[in-house]
Amino acid sequence: MTDKLRWGLIGLGGIARQFAKGLVKSETGVLVAAGSRSQESADRFAGDFGLERAYPSYEELLADSAVDAVYIATPHPLHAEWAVKTAEAGKHILCEKPIGLNHAQAMGMIEAAVRHDVFLMEAFMYRCHPQTQKVVDLVKDGAIGEVRAMQGTFGFHAGFNPEGRLFAQELGGGGILDVGCYPVSMARLIAGVATGADFANPVEVTGQGHLIATGVDSWAFATLTFDGGIIAQVGTAVELNLDNTFSIFGSEGKINISNPWTPARDGGNAVFSLHRSGAKAECVTVASTVSLYGAEADTVARSLDGRQGRSPAMSWDDTLGNMETLDRWRAAIGLVYDAEKPDHPVRTLHGRPLTRRTSAPMTYASVPGVELPLSRLVMGCDNQPSTSHATAIFDEYFECGGNTFDTAHIYGGGEQERLLGWWMKHRGIRDQVAVISKGAHSPNCFPAKVSDQLRQSLDRLQTDRADVYFLHRDNLDVPVAEFIDVLNEHVEAGRIGAFGGSNWTAARIAEANAYAEQSGKRGFAAVSNNFSLARMIDPVWPGCIAASDPEYRQYLEQTQLCLMPWSSQARGFFTGRAHPEDLSDDQLVRCWYSDGNFKRLERARQLASERGVLPINVALAFVLCQPFPTHPLIGPRTLAELRTSLPALDVHLTAAEVTWLNLEEDA
Repeated sequence: MTDKLRWGLIGLGGIARQFAKGLVKSETGVLVAAGSRSQESADRFAGDFGLERAYPSYEELLADSAVDAVYIATPHPLHAEWAVKTAEAGKHILCEKPIGLNHAQAMGMIEAAVRHDVFLMEAFMYRCHPQTQKVVDLVKDGAIGEVRAMQGTFGFHAGFNPEGRLFAQELGGGGILDVGCYPVSMARLIAGVATGADFANPVEVTGQGHLIATGVDSWAFATLTFDGGIIAQVGTAVELNLDNTFSIFGSEGKINISNPWTPARDGGNAVFSLHRSGAKAECVTVASTVSLYGAEADTVARSLDGRQGRSPAMSWDDTLGNMETLDRWRAAIGLVYDAEKPDHPVRTLHGRPLTRRTSAPMTYASVPGVELPLSRLVMGCDNQPSTSHATAIFDEYFECGGNTFDTAHIYGGGEQERLLGWWMKHRGIRDQVAVISKGAHSPNCFPAKVSDQLRQSLDRLQTDRADVYFLHRDNLDVPVAEFIDVLNEHVEAGRIGAFGGSNWTAARIAEANAYAEQSGKRGFAAVSNNFSLARMIDPVWPGCIAASDPEYRQYLEQTQLCLMPWSSQARGFFTGRAHPEDLSDDQLVRCWYSDGNFKRLERARQLASERGVLPINVALAFVLCQPFPTHPLIGPRTLAELRTSLPALDVHLTAAEVTWLNLEEDA
C-alpha cells in the first residue's frame, strides 16, 4: 500500500466519484483523502469510500503530507487557482478537463507545475485507454492510407438549469468547454499522427453555434483545417443528443469508433470497426484489465518522472493547443465568458494580490529622469490578443520582478495601451511600474502630433504620465529643436519623466542633445533602436534603424546613453527556428538570414552548451553585457517564452566573449 501513489480529491461531484471508483482497480494508486467545501460533504464521501481523511476545505487537504497527488474535479473556473495552489504544495496534479477556461489559464497552470517541479496532466481519460493507442497505431501503420477527413461529436440533452454548471456563465458552462473538448482533442491527435507528430494544431477554425439566454452555447459545430488538407468536423451540445462517435476517413479505408470517449468504463473489452478498401469490415477488440479511470491514474503514476503525460495522453503542449483551438471555436460563435471581459476584474490565477516572488530573478538599473529603477528586461506590449492573455503575461512578468512596460500609440490601433491601462488599474499597481510610451509615428511624425497622441495614450493607459516617452520615428524635415521644445513642455507639465527617440540616428540624437544643453533643457535620456546579437539585414518595418554598427555602439559607450532595443532576441532567430534551408518564415529570412548571423548563432550555441543555458539566453546576455546601459525589450507571446528568456539575467559575458560572439575578434 505505501509504495502506491497516494491520491487526494478536490471537489467531490460525480466525476470525482467515477475517479474514486476507478482507483479501486488501479495498479499504481490508492485514494487516501477527500476535500470539500463542507465537513458534511467530505464525511459523506469519505464514508462511501472508506477514507480516514475527510477535509472541510481544499487547503487542509493540500497540507496533508500523506497526499502525493491531487485530482481536481471542481467546476471549470476553479481549476486554475487550485492547480496553482496544488503545485505550490508540492503535489502532483491531474486536472479535470478542460484544464482551464482558456489558453491563458492553461499557460499559468503549466508554469506553476514547472516552477514547483510537479507533474501536471489534463484529465482526458480516453487518451489513456488502450483503445486510443490502438487507433493511433493503425493510423501510423497506414491501415486506412492517408488520413483526409474526420467527424466526431460529443453531446447530450441535459435538463435546463440556469444556475447549474452546464448553463451558467460564471461556471464556464456550455458544450464547447464541457465535452466539445473531446472531439477537438481526438481530431488534433489523429491529424498529428497522420503527419508524423504527436498532435497537430489546426491552421483554421470556423464554427457555428446557438447561444442561449445565459450566454453559453447550447449546441455548436466547427470545422478544423490542418496542414496537408486534413479536415475535421466536430460537434457538441448540452441540449441535443448527438451520436457521440468518431470516424477517421483515409484514402484506403476508414475507422469508426462507436464509443470513443468512455471505452470499457469498468474494464474489459472495447470494440471499434476498421474498414479497409476492398475488404470486409473488421471488428477490432481491445482488452483492458483496469477501469477507464484506473488507466488514467496509472498513466499519471508511470509518467511522473517526465512531469507530464506521454502521447497519446495529454502533454503540456497538447493541452495548450487544445485550449487555443477551443478559444478559437468560442470566438467563432461569439462566446466570451464574463470573467474574460474587460469590464470585469480578472482574478490572479492563485487568487492572491500580485507580489514579487522572493525567488524573482530580475535586476534593475536607473535611467535619468525616471524615479523608479527599471527592470533590465522590459515587457513589450504589442502582441496581446485578449484581456485574459495580457493578464496572464503581465501578472507573471510582474511576479518575476518585472516593472517596466513598453507600448505605443500605434500598437493595435490603441488596443494594446488600453489592455495595459486596464491591467494596471485592476491590479492597483500603477506606482510600482514604469510605463514607456511612444508616439509621432510616420506619417504623423510632427511636434504637434506629439501632444495630441500623448494625451490619447495617457487616456488609454488610465494614467497621468509616461515614465519614458519615445518619438517612434524621426522626421528629418523637422529641426530637432522643435521636438526638444515640445517634449520639454510635457516634462514640465509632469506628463513625461524621461524621453528619447526610437529609430533615430546617432547624429540626430547628438544634435538634439547639443541644442538641449545650449538651451538649458532636457535632452534625450534613451534611444530605442534595434540591437541584438543577430544583425538586422533588412528593416523589419520601413524607417527602422539599428544601433548595431561599430560607430553607433561607440557613440553609446562614450555618452552612456541608455539603449532600450526592440527585437533584442532577433524575433526568435536563436530559439531553433532559424535554419539556412528553412525559408518558411518570410520575415525571419528577410531580416535576419545571413552567413554572419548563422555564424553568430553557432557561437551562441557553443557558449550556451558550455554554460548550461539556452542559445537564446546567450543572445540576450550579449545585449545585457554591453559597455553602455541597456534595457532590452522582450515580447513573449507565451509564458514559456518569458520563462526561457529570464535566465539571460544570470549569464555574465566578458568583453572578450561579447567580441567573439559578434565575430569581431579578428576585425
